[in-house]
Amino acid sequence: MALERTLSIIKPDAMEKNTAGAIVARLEQEGFTVKAMKRIHLTRAEAEGFYAEHRGRGFFDELVTFMSRSPILVMALEREDAVAKYREVIGATDPAKAAAGTIRKLYGANVGENAVHGSDKPATAAREIAYFFAGYEVAPSATA
Repeated sequence: MALERTLSIIKPDAMEKNTAGAIVARLEQEGFTVKAMKRIHLTRAEAEGFYAEHRGRGFFDELVTFMSRSPILVMALEREDAVAKYREVIGATDPAKAAAGTIRKLYGANVGENAVHGSDKPATAAREIAYFFAGYEVAPSATA
């Protein structure tokens, strides 16, 4: 199986609770390699741009307000089957429904403040990584 990349965002709620380090450590324990990482504070316009596909949906304004309220940690992660594995490790969107031991179960409070964002498919991951990182900012994959 080939290496794949996914975007991870540690959201404002987890950053405010100082759980980013524990989340990054967990991801590394799960076999992810951090290829790029930065701490940023999104403007409202940047959050709107990132979540543009949700514009017009009932939760859009709340989501954009939340994502721009305080800093986030964005990472480009790599491993085999990265998108699916990341989604498995973070758990269901609603922490109350997430499996025991998943990141959202451990660190999320509710559907809106659920600690992390993850790409839903490889094509989305590529677009999302490019939204936050210039090509030169992402470390190349190891070659055999």
